[in-house]
Amino acid sequence: MVSFGRISQALLRSSIIQTRQLSASAAHSHGEQTARTWKILSFVVALPGVAVCMLNMYLKMQQHAAHHVEPEFVPYSHLRIRSKRFPWGDGNKSLFHNPEVNNDHSSSRLPHTLGPESSLNALLCY
Repeated sequence: MVSFGRISQALLRSSIIQTRQLSASAAHSHGEQTARTWKILSFVVALPGVAVCMLNMYLKMQQHAAHHVEPEFVPYSHLRIRSKRFPWGDGNKSLFHNPEVNNDHSSSRLPHTLGPESSLNALLCY
């Protein structure tokens, strides 16, 4: 009877150890398979999706730029009020000034064909 108990305990221990080893290897294999699946999805679905979105945005921007007309700059007196000059550059342009997007506010950039009253307004506003 004692020998039967020892044998059953030895078999039970070996089966528990084998079960733990099998479940651990199954979990490890599952993790590798999941990582491989997500890696494939990233390269096959996500990156082409981002590329298609970038292409779509580029084409829409080209279409918009083709018919976009820049409105005429009007030098309103309440704009560009400076109580103190900026410490960089000529003191009149902001730190993130972009001459292609922002108006330069200098007399060289203002249109000279508007007439004498517009040039007088431009001189008074600056």
